[in-house]
Order: sequence, then C-alpha cells, then structure tokens
Amino acid sequence: MSDAWDGSTQVLDERLRLGAGFGAADRRHVLDLLSSLTRHLARWKPGQVDLEISVKDRGSLEQKVTLEALLPGLAVVVATSSDRELDHAVIGARKELIRQIDDEKAKRSDHKGQRHPSHDRDVF
Repeated sequence: MSDAWDGSTQVLDERLRLGAGFGAADRRHVLDLLSSLTRHLARWKPGQVDLEISVKDRGSLEQKVTLEALLPGLAVVVATSSDRELDHAVIGARKELIRQIDDEKAKRSDHKGQRHPSHDRDVF
C-alpha cells in the first residue's frame, strides 16, 4: 500500500468499511460516489484513516446514511444524510463530511494564526 493518496478510489477502497445496510455488491458504486473525498483526506497518510458508511432503513422513506471518519488529530467525524434516493443520501453524507473536515482544518489554522492580545499592544 502506498503512503500517499493517488487520487483514485484504490486507497479509499482499502480504508472504507461497508457497515449495516450495504453489501459487497454495493462497494464499487459507493466508492464511485465517495471518490471526491480522497483529496480532502490527502493530509493524512492512508493508513491513518478509517472510514465506515452505513445505511439505516434502506429503501424506506426514513432511510439515513451515516459516514464516519476517524482521522488523527480530530475527534471522530460523523456525517449523516437522509434522502429517499440512496445515491443522493450517500452524496449528501459525503458533502457533509467534507464540510466538517474543512471546518476543523479552518479552526486549527485560525488557532495557529492567532496572535496573543498582549502582542498587539504598542510599547512606549
């Protein structure tokens, strides 16, 4: 296994577990739907990333997709999406996970870039 994301679904394939509601026959399609997630995970080594996707009440009006990511330096990131169309729910969960990862990265960069108020005082 490579230590870098290669932009393909190969590494995502290695790091994604299909949870409840998904079977082996769904794997290739789910990977295709999640493929744009790889560039958002590129800051971590592939071996450090754990992903799981599951669906509750598949095929019903109340179906809910949950996408969980365990990423070093972050708490477990959990994204959910509900949609009658399974593909739309998977895409919605992917977009929500990306938003949460980007928000966490922004928070961390804001903290690193902040100056302590005492550093902003004029010295006479």
